Amino acid sequence: MSDTQPDAPGLYAAREPIFPKRVSGKFRNLKWIIMAITLGIYYLTPWIRWDRGPNLPDQAVLIDLANRRFFFFWIEIWPHEFYFIAGLLVMAGLGLFLFTSAMGRVWCGYTCPQTVWTDLFILVERWIEGDRNARLRLHRQKKWDVRKVRLRLTKWIAWLLIALATGGAWVFYFTDAPGLLVDLVTGNAHPVAYTTILILTGTTFAFGGFAREQICIYACPWPRIQAAMMDEDTLTVAYRSWRGEPRGKHRKAEGAEELGDCIDCMACVNVCPVGIDIRDGQQLECITCALCIDACDDIMEKVGKPRGLIDYMALTDEVAERAGNPPRSVWKHIFRPRTVLYTALWSLVGVGLVVALFIRSDISVTVAPVRNPTFVTLSDGTIRNTYDVRLRNQHGEERPFEITIAGHPDLSVQLEGTDDGRVMVPADTTQLQRVYVLAPPNSEPAESERWDIRMWVEDTSNGDRVYKDTIFNGRAN
Repeated sequence: MSDTQPDAPGLYAAREPIFPKRVSGKFRNLKWIIMAITLGIYYLTPWIRWDRGPNLPDQAVLIDLANRRFFFFWIEIWPHEFYFIAGLLVMAGLGLFLFTSAMGRVWCGYTCPQTVWTDLFILVERWIEGDRNARLRLHRQKKWDVRKVRLRLTKWIAWLLIALATGGAWVFYFTDAPGLLVDLVTGNAHPVAYTTILILTGTTFAFGGFAREQICIYACPWPRIQAAMMDEDTLTVAYRSWRGEPRGKHRKAEGAEELGDCIDCMACVNVCPVGIDIRDGQQLECITCALCIDACDDIMEKVGKPRGLIDYMALTDEVAERAGNPPRSVWKHIFRPRTVLYTALWSLVGVGLVVALFIRSDISVTVAPVRNPTFVTLSDGTIRNTYDVRLRNQHGEERPFEITIAGHPDLSVQLEGTDDGRVMVPADTTQLQRVYVLAPPNSEPAESERWDIRMWVEDTSNGDRVYKDTIFNGRAN
C-alpha cells in the first residue's frame, strides 16, 4: 500500500465501550431465571454431599485427578471408561448443533458462561453507577474526581469478589470442598490451587468486566461456524422491515401516514449487549438474546402499534409475510428434517451411554505377559510363564478374586504372595498381581511354541466373572 494513500476513516478507531440500557420483558426475565439457575449450579454443586461409604469421597460431583476418577452422584467413571466422557462431549456438540439449527445462537444468548457472567457484571455495574445514561456520562467524564474514583473502585471490588468466587468454585470441583476451603483460608492449600484461582479470577474479571462483547465477536469461533448449522427455516431475531420502514419520529408532520411502525427511537440498539442495530439485518455479532424484542415491544405498546416489529422469525416467514400470508408456526420451524436428525443422533448417543452404564461390570482385568524372558524352564522340566495382572475392584468394599485358566487342562496357576488362586482386592482399587502359569513336563503347550489361553477372574462373593485372552509361550520344536 502506498504511503500516500489515506487510511479509511474510523478503520483503526479505538473501541467504544457498550453500556446496555436496562430493559424488562419476558426474554429478559427468562435470562434472569437462567442466570440464577446456572450460577446456582456452578457455585453450589461442589458442596453437595453424597455418601459412598467409608472408602470413597462423599462429594456428589468430584473430578479426582489424584486417583484418576470422576464422581457424579451415584456414577463413578474410571480412566478406562473415558468413552463415557467422550460420549458426553459428543452429546454436547450435537446439542449445540440442534439448538443452533432450531433457534440460531440461542446458546450464546442465554447459557454461555461469557454471557452469564457478563450479565452479572453489568447488573452490578448498573446497581453502583446507574443505568445507561449515567454510566455513559461517568465514562465520558475526563476528570477523575472523588465520586468517579469511589464508584469505579466500588464496582471493581465487587467484580473482583465475583471473579474470586468463580475461581474458587472451580477448584472445589477437584478436591473435597470443605477441606480445601479451610486450607485456602489458613494458607495450607497446594500452590496449584492458589495459582488456578488467581488465573480464573483474572480472566473472569477481564472477560466479564472489560472485554465483554469482544470475546463473543473476536475470540469465540462459534459465530463463524454457526452458519453451517442454520438454514432458511432457522428461527432467529429479526426486524420486520416491510412493516417498520420507512422509519421516522415525527408522526404528526406532513407525510407521516407513509411512515412505517418504527419510530427510530434506538431502544433496540441501546439495550443490545453487543452494540448492533438489528434493523440492519442479521449480523455475525448477534447472540440472539432477544433483549431488543423486549425493548421494541415496550415501545410499540406505548405508541399504540402491534407488538412483534422485532421478533423471532425465519427467512421463509419474511417471504410469506411480504406476500401477505401468515408465518408458519414455531413448531414447524423447530421440527424439520435437520433438527429431527440432530435429535435422533443425540438420543442415540445418550441411550448408548445409559445402556453402557448399566451393563458395565464392577470388576475388570488386564493381563500383560512378561516378555523378558518369555518363559522359564524349571529344574523338573516345568514351563512357567509370568504375567502382570491388574485386578480392578470398583465396589465400595474389599472383594475376594479367584484367578483360573481355561484353554488346557494341564495348566495351573500360582499367585505371588498367596498359596491359593485367590487374592483380596481392596475397595475401589486397581491392584497389580504377579501371576504364574505352569505347564508340567512333556505337556502339549510345553512342547509347542505357543498356546492360546483364557485367564478368568471371578468375584467369589457374588459370582461376577470377567476374562482376558492371552498366550502361553512354550519351548519351540
